Amino acid sequence: MTLVKPFRGLRPRPELCSVVASEPYDVVSREEAVAAAKGNSLSFFHINKPEIDLPKDVNPFSKTVYEQGRDNFYRFVKEGTLVRDEEEKFYVYKQVMGEHSQVGIVVTASLDAYEKNLIKKHEFTRPDKENDRVAHMAALNAQVGPVFLTYRARDDINSLVEKILDEVPDNDFVANDDVRHIFWVVKDAEKIGRLGDALNSLDCLYVADGHHRSAAAARVRQLRIKDNPHHNGNESYNYFLSVLFPHDQMQILDYNRVVMDLNGMSASVFLKKLAASFDVTNIDRASKPRSAHEFHLYLEHSWYRLVANENLVEKIDIDDQVGCLDVSILQDWILTPLLGIKDPRTDSRIDFVGGIRGKSELSKRVDSGEYAAAFALFPTRIDDLLSVADANKVMPPKSTWFEPKLKSGLVTHILD
Repeated sequence: MTLVKPFRGLRPRPELCSVVASEPYDVVSREEAVAAAKGNSLSFFHINKPEIDLPKDVNPFSKTVYEQGRDNFYRFVKEGTLVRDEEEKFYVYKQVMGEHSQVGIVVTASLDAYEKNLIKKHEFTRPDKENDRVAHMAALNAQVGPVFLTYRARDDINSLVEKILDEVPDNDFVANDDVRHIFWVVKDAEKIGRLGDALNSLDCLYVADGHHRSAAAARVRQLRIKDNPHHNGNESYNYFLSVLFPHDQMQILDYNRVVMDLNGMSASVFLKKLAASFDVTNIDRASKPRSAHEFHLYLEHSWYRLVANENLVEKIDIDDQVGCLDVSILQDWILTPLLGIKDPRTDSRIDFVGGIRGKSELSKRVDSGEYAAAFALFPTRIDDLLSVADANKVMPPKSTWFEPKLKSGLVTHILD
């Protein structure tokens, strides 16, 4: 079955690429996006976070916002900022973040394959977030934010990509966060064919990041089918914009938690209750957990190391792909029973902090008085993600934080 296909990408003119490209819509606040786009009328934030062009009191999920995004998008096209390729192509996208580098293939992925679970998921989605992306795609008639997919690495695909990397890139720039972004348009028809054949011989793909975007694309497809009496399955709305990375190049950072209160307990009582399942040790300063089943707790200006004790280890089922994850252990043995946070997707007493912000962000939030405690976790492994997806199971929310993030605006998929 076809998993992916090339497409006619809508891209910035080469000299504007670094000016247009923005962070994904869902990793920055409105205020951060306003600051990033200040003085730059070509920032892609005007398209993927269009509320920045409207008064602060406008509901970011209102029709007005999506219409503003559509108007900005059409302006970019009309003015020639974004230009569509004449023929269907694949694209290669390399990112360099410090010593880490990863190379992805930009494609459109099959929604038939997605709905048949040949593109596997590992997270539930939230209806409000899905609805937001459905409204955005429908208003623009385009997918502007790529879904982050992965596949089990294969030497033959690596070899094909390496040959493309030997060519002169079409774009090469360093963003404000010091991440380098290098982009190749695969122009040779033979290379496009070989790459497509290799990718479509994979057993399956996995959604790494972008569950709401892929789910929204599936919903938009159903709307298009309903409105198209001549639907034949070949229309571009049957596919969604994606970047495929081999699993062994993926970088997952920790995804940490902050909680607003201790569920009526004092700090000393909370620490005592933790000691039933964890070896609790005071540590001098912030540091990263060294291995799985180790957590760091920031509480009342002090850091503590929590390591699962023998009593808890005996209760962890190592054959349970989800239950043995650190995010599950934290949820099942601390957040739910001790702090009364049963559903982290909906409970307003918990928030999530990506590891890219560092441990200082955790102590800052607690010291501000807004939160009572913070938990730093050991990062989820990519092999754990694949195992959970293969077992058709679902991870707890906010289990993975991938870095570097994919830029938005480098290529857009039009829904013809």
